[in-house]
Amino acid sequence: MHFAPDTSDTLEFVVALCNTSAGASRSGLEELSSPAALTALLVLHSYSGRFDRDKSELLDVLATRSLLRSVWTSSRDAAVASVNKMLRDAAALPYLLKHDHFDWHLHATPVDAPLAERIRVEAAMALIDVIRSDEMGRMRVCAAPDCDGLLLDLSRNGSKQYCSVRCGNRVNQVAWRGRA
Repeated sequence: MHFAPDTSDTLEFVVALCNTSAGASRSGLEELSSPAALTALLVLHSYSGRFDRDKSELLDVLATRSLLRSVWTSSRDAAVASVNKMLRDAAALPYLLKHDHFDWHLHATPVDAPLAERIRVEAAMALIDVIRSDEMGRMRVCAAPDCDGLLLDLSRNGSKQYCSVRCGNRVNQVAWRGRA
């Protein structure tokens, strides 16, 4: 599956953000427990704009993470309602911007808008492409029975099942032991 680069980048960020929660993270623990951990995630994904780096911002991002996880696992029609609400709540007005190492791409909030609002709006803009392409099936939860991680399947045949190689290997090992 091929989306615009900013759409793919944003969807991959949503997966990374949502997979920091307990039960979805590699460690099984909450991995976004401090403003410093949030900053590290944002740096890793080349997020730009305003960062307050305080507890209030972290709590807003955690609430956004929960909302985005809900949208990720919802039906197409429910996702439309959530996407429209996120855009409406932020009074989003799309515009093209070129910054840092990114070529022209869409933004819909000012760079000084609160971080959680920018995350919601950027995710909503990316989800618009997914919904319009009727590709919600590419957004899934890991098939491993003991994992709640999200995954974005950008493979050609759409057959990705696991959020990581680790989960796939673990499931395959359990199946092999059951057959042996």
